[in-house]
Amino acid sequence: MIVESLTYSLKKEGFTIITCGDGLEAVALAEEKRPDVIVLDVMLPSIDGWEVCRRIRRTSATPIIMLTARGEEFDRVLGLEMGADDYLPKPFSFRELLARIRAILRRIEFDTQPAANHTLSIGDVMIDHTAHQVFKNGHLLTMTQKEYDLLFTLMNRAGKVVSRAELLDIVWGIDWLGDTRTLDVHIRWVREKVEDVPGKPRYIKTVRGVGYRFATPQELEA
Repeated sequence: MIVESLTYSLKKEGFTIITCGDGLEAVALAEEKRPDVIVLDVMLPSIDGWEVCRRIRRTSATPIIMLTARGEEFDRVLGLEMGADDYLPKPFSFRELLARIRAILRRIEFDTQPAANHTLSIGDVMIDHTAHQVFKNGHLLTMTQKEYDLLFTLMNRAGKVVSRAELLDIVWGIDWLGDTRTLDVHIRWVREKVEDVPGKPRYIKTVRGVGYRFATPQELEA
């Protein structure tokens, strides 16, 4: 079975693995054990992987890689809508899954290192990079790792356009093999959390054909 094969291979790579074969049990384990990365199959008994992902996202920003039976756009977008950070259609190679897990862990390690700018504050949005927290109007926001990385990258370069390719390299890693639409979905998720009216964004501007930019304090005051 795939779970036994992946468990064996990941343990050989030095990972500590916790497994389960039931959707409800997966939600409980994610809350209890707080893993660094979750590899989640869509096909699970009791509740499917989409619902597991949605429930985990209520309280946790743990990175989630979805394993889907098909590679159709609907499955990919559905996973991202539910809050997944990455997806991998079956059949896949173990080396590809391993590369994606390591890319996520590198991002976590990078973002927990001390930054030159410990605090970024523009308008009503503030990032405490030391604590790895985001606030809007003083209220703490729950953000996934990818959402945080996107927001920090854009705020740290406020007023400058960051290209789509560069955002993908910075946030997903240079070995990202997925759909570039992933970026658009995650930008929309960030906007839903930091914008007063996500459909009319003040902070995160789209620069068509290029990428995105975060507004400067002067722009917001104008």
